[in-house]
Amino acid sequence: MSAGKPTPHGRERYAAFRAVTTRYMDNDPYRHVNNAVYYSFFDTTVSGWLWEKGLVVPHQSDIIGLVVSSSCDYFASVAFPDAIECGLRVARIGNSSVQYGVGVFRQGASEAAAQGLFTHVYVDARTSRPVALPAAFRDALQVLLRG
Repeated sequence: MSAGKPTPHGRERYAAFRAVTTRYMDNDPYRHVNNAVYYSFFDTTVSGWLWEKGLVVPHQSDIIGLVVSSSCDYFASVAFPDAIECGLRVARIGNSSVQYGVGVFRQGASEAAAQGLFTHVYVDARTSRPVALPAAFRDALQVLLRG
């Protein structure tokens, strides 16, 4: 993305997609999904992919990801009962951190209605101290890498 005004990404920027259900309660008085709900979409998309790949399993994994940064740009309204798909990519892999990119698309739309960045720092599940990403974890993330 350039330093100017953000523009919506197309589907080609994302390596994986997840259907996410909008709920009636997600709509605000302005009749669209409230901005705060998009962060739940991001968390569901990232966490769902990690769990499906067996990289972070609740109450079992030695490492967990803590969100340390997130942002979102909005381009078009989404509202219940819209069917949406969230695109997932990895923008950057650090020693103990991963920056994910997530795009929110109306089902079948070619451009994102919203897109954001979601950064996890991976920590020891018992001590909450940052840990280096295991090689297998790093390897699995490579399929999502789209700078």
